[in-house]
Amino acid sequence: MRMAVPPLKDRKVIHRLLSEYFREHKVSRFNKAISEICRFYRLRRPRIEWFEYLDWGRTAGRTFEDGTICLVHPENWKRGRKYNSEEQWINAVYHEMGHYILWTDAEAKADIFAAQMEQSVLPERRGPRAANGRNGGRRAA
Repeated sequence: MRMAVPPLKDRKVIHRLLSEYFREHKVSRFNKAISEICRFYRLRRPRIEWFEYLDWGRTAGRTFEDGTICLVHPENWKRGRKYNSEEQWINAVYHEMGHYILWTDAEAKADIFAAQMEQSVLPERRGPRAANGRNGGRRAA
């Protein structure tokens, strides 16, 4: 499945802004990244709420039908988690934005969206997993 994603130049900017936010916690960086995504899709910016943890620490984000996105704040993401890397947090942001943008068939489309947003942004992401999505080329149920 091919999806319309922002051009590579824009995706690199978005990725850099999210990366800076993860490290420095400057809200303006995060807001700019989300605004850039929304501008491309001609959508209103979603309301984002920050949490220490969601679902007893099992999930990184949640998107609701009203467009509200709940995310684990990077400060809390780094603390006490087995999987706590910057790249995983950024992927979680892309995944939840995928839910927001592509509400129907949410899980499969959000995973594909996240993989395509990261494609070619980082040189080490060019393996077969990046081309086929997070599930190694298998179709999601």
